[in-house]
Amino acid sequence: MKIKLGILLLLLSVPFLGYAAEGKAIKQYPNIVDYAFMAEKATIPPKKGVMVIDARPKARKYDKGHIPGAVGIPFSQFDKMTDMLPEDKKTMLIYYCGGLKCALSHKSAFAAEKLGYSNIKVYAEGMPDWKKQGGLIGVDVAYIKKLVDSKANVVIIDSRPKKRKYDKGHIPGAISIFDKDFDKLKDQLPADKATPLYFYCGGLKCKLSPSSAQKAIALGYTKVYIVPGGYPAWKKAYGGSAKAPAVKEGTAGGNITVASFQEIMKTAPQTLMLVDVRDPEEFKEGTMKGAVNIPINDLEKKMDSFPPDKTVVFFCGTAGRAGEAYDMVKMFKADAKVYFLNAEIEFKGDGTYTMKELES
Repeated sequence: MKIKLGILLLLLSVPFLGYAAEGKAIKQYPNIVDYAFMAEKATIPPKKGVMVIDARPKARKYDKGHIPGAVGIPFSQFDKMTDMLPEDKKTMLIYYCGGLKCALSHKSAFAAEKLGYSNIKVYAEGMPDWKKQGGLIGVDVAYIKKLVDSKANVVIIDSRPKKRKYDKGHIPGAISIFDKDFDKLKDQLPADKATPLYFYCGGLKCKLSPSSAQKAIALGYTKVYIVPGGYPAWKKAYGGSAKAPAVKEGTAGGNITVASFQEIMKTAPQTLMLVDVRDPEEFKEGTMKGAVNIPINDLEKKMDSFPPDKTVVFFCGTAGRAGEAYDMVKMFKADAKVYFLNAEIEFKGDGTYTMKELES
């Protein structure tokens, strides 16, 4: 009996061994926290004296989705990135990774302990649990850059004041919906609630984008993210937003030339609002990436929703309805910044298209 009791005490004195998918034992760090603890500590702005650390690979995991406010220090790069850890060894470090079968957070915690850090926690359930519990998801500006470059079918929203911030510089392709005016400007959001939305503002100390993201979730949008680094991180990594080339008009009366349109789409697509004026059935079969659908019969009641900071370009398949849309808007709003594509357009169904300019 004494021998069995001794063995039991010995087992209890050894850190819990979890098991990874490959069957290898995980030496679990003893100080484990749950979602409620994380939700209190992982905030925007970050709490003083707390650092949340994502131990997963940066490009494949962290950049695409992480707990807002967390820094990315992959365990594989731990020794090379210790300069990112705080100088104060009493700072609370909270590590997480890919869930109960992931050893990276535990390994990182033990490594930090060896460096002298004395207040270390591990959120063992990690990113899968954070998502399951409905926590906001943050993405890195490096991932936003990929979305911008690929002209992905997403909407990027700047939650900062328009005149004081957005107009002076913003992420290419972003629309302006100041958080305090969200209810008045929410019609700028896409009708499809499954469209990915990415909100950003002035960096880690800014609360506007998390606030706007929660409002979008309340409206029923299902893929809502924030960019915690915001415009400061974008500007540091990629510079300020580019100015759009001047629109070159064609000879059809109100049309933008195909060459001018393609140049602006390549260099400053964020300055255009693309409006497909065909019927919804046609729109669903294929359109341009980032375009909104406003059928010609609905245009009159929707024209007041056009953002004043963008140039509106109407298009259809053969220019007829696009030209009609231009004429209608100009009849009611002579100073509106609108044009149409006098072109024959063949839509491929995946957001790509071919375009041939028509003679006036």
